[in-house]
Amino acid sequence: MTFKSLGLSDALVKAVRKKGYTEPSTIQEKAIPLILEGKDVLASAQTGTGKTAGFTLPMLQILSQQSKWKRRPIRALILTPTRELAAQVYTNIREYSEFLDIRSAVVFGGVKAKPQIATLRNGVDILVATPGRLLDLQNQKALSLARIEILVLDEADRMLDMGFLRDIKKILALMPVKRQNLLFSATFSKEIKNLAGSFLHHPVLVEATPEYLTAEKVNQKAYRVDKNKKTALVIHLINEGNWEQVLVFTRTKHGANKLCKKMIGSGITAAAIHGNKSQTARTKALAGFKKGEVRVLVATDIAARGLDIPLLPHVVNFELPNVPEDYVHRIGRTGRAGASGEAISLVSTEEKNYLKDIEKLLDQSLDTEIVKGFEPDTSTPTQANTNRSQTKNSKRKTGKKKFYGGSKRKSSNNYKK
Repeated sequence: MTFKSLGLSDALVKAVRKKGYTEPSTIQEKAIPLILEGKDVLASAQTGTGKTAGFTLPMLQILSQQSKWKRRPIRALILTPTRELAAQVYTNIREYSEFLDIRSAVVFGGVKAKPQIATLRNGVDILVATPGRLLDLQNQKALSLARIEILVLDEADRMLDMGFLRDIKKILALMPVKRQNLLFSATFSKEIKNLAGSFLHHPVLVEATPEYLTAEKVNQKAYRVDKNKKTALVIHLINEGNWEQVLVFTRTKHGANKLCKKMIGSGITAAAIHGNKSQTARTKALAGFKKGEVRVLVATDIAARGLDIPLLPHVVNFELPNVPEDYVHRIGRTGRAGASGEAISLVSTEEKNYLKDIEKLLDQSLDTEIVKGFEPDTSTPTQANTNRSQTKNSKRKTGKKKFYGGSKRKSSNNYKK
């Protein structure tokens, strides 16, 4: 199977070849012909499957074949949950449309709106946007969605997780009823099915298993470790293995900042990206990581959505996600484009059930090791708390400085990703 045989134009095939792709992925092979036929598509596709090209390539072809407008209205809208994913999708569109007369733009929050408004006034065919900034610009009458012909909801499950359902419904109401709709989601929850049923017309279901779930390209391994020794262990692994490019996942923004400081303190160049970071800081951190100026990038799940890092060799789950599917998204950052990769998880006693859920989803058991000096606390949580309490009481009795007020650190449940 070739991109040409899928019905794509010479201009698009040329652009794809320039990117280094010769054969379409499963999702591209299934989705592209259907989209070219004008059908609504409901696609189950996770990170690493090539889904972005799966909808951008046929979209570009459809728009380029239609009659040109004197002043370009927005004819295609791609909604994404995060700024990083929006930026990445926009970059792909620019690359694939190199030999076409198509204008595209991207809008998201965290940066000034004036330059975005100026770009929109010049006319664009395809707009990539996050829901919040799109509605903000629409309220300012800086754009109109009245001529939309194609709508794409990318990573719809994540958009619902982030609370964008109300915004999505507002956006749907601003567009013509007659249009082509494409919904891409890693999972099909009840909420996703309800959303799909509300605006998709006789959709064709397309499913694609990510390559990293079926191939041996990603070496997955788990280290059992004491919760309080995780930072020391990850630093040890990076130094001992001489890892030059490592993406580390934490559950919280606070945890990402704390780990990043520890890394820097140990002589490892590191940067953190999460929702509290400005868009400028996030872009700078990612650019430094890609160039090799930053050795370790510490990220939360939401901030890492849409990150496209070619040939990333190492992914570390500093903390396991409590949603098994998020583990799949994380490890999908490595082992791409035929390259090998390594995904390592640091598992404390408290996270054993999370590991079991992940193994159940993968239908396989992860190889587990213990590094000498970083052994996990084998006592039960109750015993561990008792031991720590006894240790504190002992220190107080021996005349050491007392600690009043309890720990100031909040439970991880109080922090948003």
